[in-house]
Amino acid sequence: MPSAETKRASSHEPEPVRPTKEDAVAATGSELIGGPIGRRALLGTSWWTPVRVIALVAIGMFALGMVQKLPCYDGAWFFGASSQYTHACYSDIPHLYQGRGFAEGLVPYFDKLSGDMEYLEYPVLTGVFMEVASWLTPGSGSIQDQANVYWMVNAGMLMVCAAVIAVCVTRTHRRRPWDGLLVALAPAFALTATVNWDLLAVALTAAAMLMWARSRPFAFGVLLGLATAAKLYPFLLLGPLLVLCWRAGRWREFGTALRGAAGAWLVVNLPVMLLAREGWSKFYTFSQERGVDFGSFWLVLSHRMDSPPTTDTVNTLAMVLMLLSCLGVAGLALTAPRRPRFAQLAFLVVAAFILTNKVYSPQYVLWLVPLAALARPKWRDFLIWQACEVAYFLGIWMYLAYTTSGDAHKGLPTDGYHVVILVHLLGTLYLCAVVVRDILVPERDVVRRSGGDDPSGGVLDGAEDAFVLGAAAHPPQHAAHFGGPHVEWGSRGPSAGGGSP
Repeated sequence: MPSAETKRASSHEPEPVRPTKEDAVAATGSELIGGPIGRRALLGTSWWTPVRVIALVAIGMFALGMVQKLPCYDGAWFFGASSQYTHACYSDIPHLYQGRGFAEGLVPYFDKLSGDMEYLEYPVLTGVFMEVASWLTPGSGSIQDQANVYWMVNAGMLMVCAAVIAVCVTRTHRRRPWDGLLVALAPAFALTATVNWDLLAVALTAAAMLMWARSRPFAFGVLLGLATAAKLYPFLLLGPLLVLCWRAGRWREFGTALRGAAGAWLVVNLPVMLLAREGWSKFYTFSQERGVDFGSFWLVLSHRMDSPPTTDTVNTLAMVLMLLSCLGVAGLALTAPRRPRFAQLAFLVVAAFILTNKVYSPQYVLWLVPLAALARPKWRDFLIWQACEVAYFLGIWMYLAYTTSGDAHKGLPTDGYHVVILVHLLGTLYLCAVVVRDILVPERDVVRRSGGDDPSGGVLDGAEDAFVLGAAAHPPQHAAHFGGPHVEWGSRGPSAGGGSP
């Protein structure tokens, strides 16, 4: 039986933020299910908690994405050069079932392939995921039937990843569980979920973010190391975390996270690195040697230049641009009037990698969706960005339809494809711009306007500054007037007067 002290403490806990109360777009959209929640609604008394609702919505949207792939499942993956593009239902999964030796029972990284790729060009943990799916795929029937079943098995495993992502995002910000609906309902998320295996790394990264928010740096590091063993991009989150821990003086926690990440990555990679070094290194050499490819502004430049830059030149320029972007984010973190939230900087760094990279596959949007929901949980901005990404998703398949339809030229010509690349770039830059604005003008940040400091920050949440540069070294001045609560630096809520280190 709870004590009187427990009852008094719980009675003062702030209520969860209701998006339909603070977000006009969310309030309008809620009319489809009966309108905004009323002030007399009984919250927390039903089985339908936010986590369960959002997980089921995410699974439902994932299933709709699978339905969208039905024209390809019925034959377009194997018959007709461009039909899988005109139906916008392409997926790497069934093609690589045979193309990477899974149909023949070859062991990834150890057995050499007979095609144009000598070894599997994916990180080790993703290779394990692909191999496990092949074990669950019956070896009977035609190769097309096996490839279809292989896609279905992978889709089932990736659906679990999608549910994990939705749950982790929902639980990361304790007072804002309904922000997880941004992930669950993201159209680009559903459309690209089964194009490749990226959801495995995204799920591990989302779980890592949740662990950091719960002040468990070692668990965060382990999960981030596993995510990096599945895809390269998650390690980028260590950069923002380093700068934030520097500003807050939380070096011990950062060291713990770093050790966990390095250890987990080595546990997965070291056995393959030692026993099949050539196969293990294929992912890294392929990433270096790969030329300018779909979706990047480098492709637009190459198409429009008489003498396109070489792959080595693009690699160097892309690395320089990424380093400059990271320096800019670090400068922003150390000079902002208040220490930025972890999710904000994580989003900016991963977005910078996407914008400067020499390739942008349509499923890369999955990397940003959970981070965007945590960094800028505003429906209008999120949906503007998603509309741009859906336009790119359709544009790339229509462009491939155009290039594979011969003299018929059915689809989107090169100039039109350049336009959708520009739309994707501008949509991502727009979301980056509003996140930067929230950092520079904290009063515009909807997460902080609801009374919190950094709910995804873990040990950084409410911590005092230890090192700052420029104007941030002085007491922060309000850069804008607004009607919401003001949270003093170092506080954990609107009623707190000061913070603890």
